[in-house]
Amino acid sequence: MGMQTLEVPISGMDCAECTVPVREALASLPGVDQVEVFLASEKAIVRFDPQQVTLNDLRAAVAAAGYSIPNDPQPAEVTPGRIHPLEFSRRVLILLGVSFAMVLLAAIVGEGLGVFESITQRIPWPLGLALTLAFGWPVFVNVARAAWRRQIIAHTVMTLGVIAAAAIGEWITAALVVFFMRVGDYTERFTTNRARRAIKDLMALAPRTARVEREGREVEVSIAEVRHGETVVVRPGERIPVDGIVLEGRCAVETSAITGEAMPVDVGPGDRVFAAAIVQAGSMRIQVTHVGGETAFGRVVALVEQAEGHRAEVQRLADRFSGGYLPVVVGMAAATFLWRGDLLATAAVLVVACSCGFALATPIAMLASIGSAARRGLLIKGGRYLEALAQADVFLVDKTGTLTLGRPQITDVVALNGLSEAEVLSLAASVERYSEHPLARAVLEAARARGVDVEPASEFESAAGLGVQARVRGRIVKVGNARLLGQEMALGAEFESQGKTVLFVEVDGVVAGVLAATDVLRPEAAEALQMLRAMGFRTMELLTGDHEQAAAALASSLGVRYRARLLPAEKIEVVRAYQRQGHKVVMVGDGVNDAPALAQADAGIAMSGATDIAMEAGHVVLLRPDWRLVPQAVRLARRTMRVVRGNLLFTMIYNLVGLSLAALGYLPPIFAAALQSLPDVGILLNSSRLLRQE
Repeated sequence: MGMQTLEVPISGMDCAECTVPVREALASLPGVDQVEVFLASEKAIVRFDPQQVTLNDLRAAVAAAGYSIPNDPQPAEVTPGRIHPLEFSRRVLILLGVSFAMVLLAAIVGEGLGVFESITQRIPWPLGLALTLAFGWPVFVNVARAAWRRQIIAHTVMTLGVIAAAAIGEWITAALVVFFMRVGDYTERFTTNRARRAIKDLMALAPRTARVEREGREVEVSIAEVRHGETVVVRPGERIPVDGIVLEGRCAVETSAITGEAMPVDVGPGDRVFAAAIVQAGSMRIQVTHVGGETAFGRVVALVEQAEGHRAEVQRLADRFSGGYLPVVVGMAAATFLWRGDLLATAAVLVVACSCGFALATPIAMLASIGSAARRGLLIKGGRYLEALAQADVFLVDKTGTLTLGRPQITDVVALNGLSEAEVLSLAASVERYSEHPLARAVLEAARARGVDVEPASEFESAAGLGVQARVRGRIVKVGNARLLGQEMALGAEFESQGKTVLFVEVDGVVAGVLAATDVLRPEAAEALQMLRAMGFRTMELLTGDHEQAAAALASSLGVRYRARLLPAEKIEVVRAYQRQGHKVVMVGDGVNDAPALAQADAGIAMSGATDIAMEAGHVVLLRPDWRLVPQAVRLARRTMRVVRGNLLFTMIYNLVGLSLAALGYLPPIFAAALQSLPDVGILLNSSRLLRQE
């Protein structure tokens, strides 16, 4: 028996650091060849030798690391999230910021006025300490686990401060430190929960069953039972359940789940089709080439998870500072005791080292920045993405629905054979009024915009993948592509070279006009890209699933490079290629097909009106359709990181001075505890600059 790959759910992970002990515990088992742990989907994928390792062995290893594998894991039913994330996220972040500010203000004022002294006298310190311990228990457990692995995390220094404050009876100070630790944890957990729902929503788009031809009849079976080479039948309005080759039938297929293009693609015998695409008109028989996770859509789901697992974690600035600060604190406390033999001075060193400034230096600036961004129409999902935006030097962008409005518009009307432009548009709109095709809606909108009459029509017929025809004013009018007319039309070649879609209008067998349609560029996009270029982005590239001509025309007008006809896997590979070269990448998109690249990018930006999946995979979401928000987000991120660095530098200098004074005996423990508020005020004043508009 060879190696086996098993996917197992993991319960109890709520932070990025949680994946480390799970991975190490599983990898340490004999017979385990490879382990990947995914926080967002709460699972591990293990490749192992079943002759050496059993599921019970895996369960025991995970339990030893402090987590668990359910005894009887049942896959949860995958249903799209019903609550839109944007308003919920904004309310949670606003509530979090208000609560944070109120508690901080109460702490500063209460400590300055001596209010906490009377509270401490009335509440026995064992009770206060017990409450602090209960509230901070998850944090203390994580610190203990990290210490067991010989690791120092941001909570290590703060936990040391809690112990020091409790040792001198300052249990309120200890409680405040714990509070700030939990605020940071809650924010990270909230972001993680949104990512988990994103993956579930993505999986919900995959068809569960397929209609397969077997023994001369159609049988509906689960996707897992479909075999390569079989023939599946798909009817109008259904999602294609597999990747395959069309054997019979011509249809208009919406492929936005794969290519991101809202305009349906006409397919016929010999054409390739993808799972999760929607058949809008017609039916067809498809020969199966890929099923389930092998399909292009299945790979989209996998890539979203892998992007989270392989993305280099942005190490928090507070963690880096704490890693070097803790040895200094312990060393100074030990030196103080050995040099002076003074327990009070030693305690003062530990207490002054626990200024809440370490907990506040980064999150206060981030919260101020996130609140300011929300007022501007930006939802930023966490501080790590602000840091990534500030460092980014490569800018990648999707086309349809991102740079463009995502819907076709009639841009040109050419009249032939004695008809006027108004007559050509009127005849075309009169026929298209009975069609559901996006191009039909574009024709009707153009007619309404120009005040052209739309007349009744009869004998309407639709030819899937070709066009429509009807009788208008007693004349047979056809509207469609060149194949509908049964001849090659060189007349539309110029429009097609510009990346436009061409519709021909034929009246009683004579070509009467040509309509050209294209997806229109968002009005502020060019200005925003120019602003980004001025901010230092030297590499700017358009990534699209659209055809070569459309991509080339748009890229040329914007002065950027382009890559056309890209599938999701190819988009994410472009992102990874830049990251392997050491670049920090910003990716902007709006569709399901962009989700893997958005998740893989150091900072993924989802456009307003994007699919829920793109918004969940993205790290920044535009709350209104204004491209100028993108350079604003980058500018705000850079300001935020300057403030964070200032906060950390101020806190470091302040605490080093305080440590020195405490070690020399000039700062008793009671004053050391009281002076903890001063750096907090400095950090608040510095961070408040982010609330001002620039």
